[in-house]
Amino acid sequence: MNKTDLIEEVESVVGSKKAASDCIDSLIKNITTALQNGEEVRLSNFGIFKVSKRKARTGVNPRTGEKINIPAKKVPVFSPSKGLKEAVN
Repeated sequence: MNKTDLIEEVESVVGSKKAASDCIDSLIKNITTALQNGEEVRLSNFGIFKVSKRKARTGVNPRTGEKINIPAKKVPVFSPSKGLKEAVN
């Protein structure tokens, strides 16, 4: 399922493709903004979106074998809820 498919599914509930698209866009924007501000987003029976910090490390360029420094960075992480895990299994 991609974003277009999701919009079509939401459209069947809200009755308008524009309203469904606005709803999905708003959800994505608000989750992104919260993560940028360092906040967690908890959705009951779905999961938690949060930001994790990766430490700086040394890697190896596979072509040359040269060691390179990989800087620290923040990455978004999703942890599914117990309910979502059970629904999938």
